[in-house]
Amino acid sequence: MLASSKLIGAGLASFGLTGAGVGIGLVFNGLITGISRNPGLQSNMFSMTIFGFAMVEAMGLFSLMLSFLILYS
Repeated sequence: MLASSKLIGAGLASFGLTGAGVGIGLVFNGLITGISRNPGLQSNMFSMTIFGFAMVEAMGLFSLMLSFLILYS
């Protein structure tokens, strides 16, 4: 019973990776749209995009770490 509960909990905790994938797609979609509308702001938009990418990726890595903690502790 405990082993199956760990597997279910780890699976539910890994749903954050799905959100991270969608978030990364939205961040770079915004970059492409913004650069196509105003190419003069490319360097400013790119730096903000990298920051947004890092934040979204961090949330995905936190959910992955939580699922590993559930599995192996």
